[in-house]
Amino acid sequence: MDVEDIRGLDLFAGLSDVQLAQLLAAATEVSIEPGVELFHEGTSADDWWVLLEGGIALLRHFGREDAVVGRMDQPGRWAGGFRAWDPNGVYLATGRGVAEGRALRVPAGTLRDLIGQWLPLAGHLIEGVYGTARSIEATARQRQSLITLGTLAAGLAHELNNPAAAATRAVDSLRTACETLLHALAGLADEEISPHQFTAIDLLRQEATRRSTMEDPLVIAEEEDEIASWLVDHGVEGEWSITPQLVAGGIDVEWCEKALQILNGGKALDSGLEWVASTVAVSTLLEEIKESTGRIAALVSAVRSYSQMDRASMQRMDVTEGLESTLVMLGHKLRQGITVIRDYGQDVPEIHAYPGELNQVWTNLIDNAVDAMDGHGTLRVRTACEQDTIAVDITDTGPGMSPEVAARAFEAFYTTKDVGKGTGLGLDIARRIVVQRHGGTISIDTAPGGTVLRVRLPVSHNQSAES
Repeated sequence: MDVEDIRGLDLFAGLSDVQLAQLLAAATEVSIEPGVELFHEGTSADDWWVLLEGGIALLRHFGREDAVVGRMDQPGRWAGGFRAWDPNGVYLATGRGVAEGRALRVPAGTLRDLIGQWLPLAGHLIEGVYGTARSIEATARQRQSLITLGTLAAGLAHELNNPAAAATRAVDSLRTACETLLHALAGLADEEISPHQFTAIDLLRQEATRRSTMEDPLVIAEEEDEIASWLVDHGVEGEWSITPQLVAGGIDVEWCEKALQILNGGKALDSGLEWVASTVAVSTLLEEIKESTGRIAALVSAVRSYSQMDRASMQRMDVTEGLESTLVMLGHKLRQGITVIRDYGQDVPEIHAYPGELNQVWTNLIDNAVDAMDGHGTLRVRTACEQDTIAVDITDTGPGMSPEVAARAFEAFYTTKDVGKGTGLGLDIARRIVVQRHGGTISIDTAPGGTVLRVRLPVSHNQSAES
């Protein structure tokens, strides 16, 4: 190829023969064959491609298919080369031959040097445009990340507040219950009951079976009325305060008759029943405290797993664990009207990945799915092992995306949400994490009545993934 082959291209108008010769010296002529890819969407745009003859289709991957978004069918049309001025530049589409021909391939670094020599001002302007765009994008992402962090922090505070408040209330009540128990023991001592009587009433207490909190409230109310009437008939003082605890402990009228025979009525019966009711209350409160503090510990563990504190960036990880910790973090949004179905495969292996970054992806996909359902619907989280990849599907029962929205969903800064909706983490960033950082794929299947975000992660991934 010589200067005469490219002199007539409008793209090179104004360049001298010397400049054209410099360009050709750094370039490589590449044959175009129908169906053969020249460059691939999402990979580093390390080369600048100029069409000389033939045709190249530009394709973007949407859902399960590739769609043609443009064509290079006129000599002088070009694509790529973004790394000349943008260190993170990638091909925006896949270039695939559709007609036999030729293309000129120029390394991005060489293109930058030549432009710098020929017209330094143009090089500075182009570099400035890329730099400004990246700066704006970085600032916007930082702002979006802060909003996301604030949303997650508020949700976590809400999740922690409930068990913490429950534990605090239980501790306050436990103090009162313990004082009542000690008062009852003092009453039994004043009545000078025998060790045999105390042992007998304690064994009787142990025989009672605690009532489940799930039982019919009407049935419980009827039994409370029966116990209260029995206590009144036998002159037991404070029947209104001990009746609920006695019934909660599985005590009925027949049990009370046995207690009467052991304690012989009078003040001893009052103190004995008060003591039994107090032991039931203490046991119930201790279980509440255990459940509440256990919930707090589980939340802390989920946060630790979600944030990947004190762990290496790249590590062996369980995808299911990351999904579960994300569901915990978003628990405040999944209670009212949202049914969560976990469909986890049993044969899903661990993979070498960046857990913190994947958790950002899960947060985005799940939060967007909940917003799409407007707080009412079914969220299905599925994992499976498909040949040499791990499949993660996030499905919602929302109205679905229109073809126009689905076609642009992975574009930077594109959103259909109002301020404050969603996580603020765009699908373009999720796509970069999945595709560039993990060598996987992410796609959308949508139809009226639901949307599926499909993520596929390779089981064996190159640890030197692009940073």
